[in-house]
Amino acid sequence: MSARAAIAVLAVLAIVGLLTFGLLSKGSSGIAVGDVAPASPLPQLEGDGSGSLADYRGQWVLVNFWASWCIPCREEAPALEEFQRRHGDGGFTVLGIDSRDLSGDGRAFVERFGLSYPQLRDGDGATAHDYGTTGVPENYLVDPRGKVRLLVRGPITPEYLEEAVAPLVSGDGRS
Repeated sequence: MSARAAIAVLAVLAIVGLLTFGLLSKGSSGIAVGDVAPASPLPQLEGDGSGSLADYRGQWVLVNFWASWCIPCREEAPALEEFQRRHGDGGFTVLGIDSRDLSGDGRAFVERFGLSYPQLRDGDGATAHDYGTTGVPENYLVDPRGKVRLLVRGPITPEYLEEAVAPLVSGDGRS
């Protein structure tokens, strides 16, 4: 084997090794059920000011990471809005976090789907990184003490919301 071919093989092996390491370590740094959820302040998607998960301490919060370009996010948005309308009574809210997206695109998404629940903007993805997200959508049900009770990587369905989330937020599983 020539020196040039050996260098090419080593370069390919190094790249494959780095990709494998990245994929294996990506999921291991995230928060898990039982962990305290990060509550860093973020700018509001619409208007001035900021908000944080800490603003909802004492309530159940379904933290939904999404992006306007994400097709599964578009598919789950109506279910989240319907769930918010039926259960968002002061003891529960969905908290949307638009991650790695352009603000204008995020605002158009909120308008298109008529989302009434609070929306924050994680433009650089730092908060998503703190949670250990592997993509969008991802949903974290946080209890009134700030601990993660449920975690769904990928789109959430109306059936899951009714079967797993509703019993907790309606009082059957209060912490």
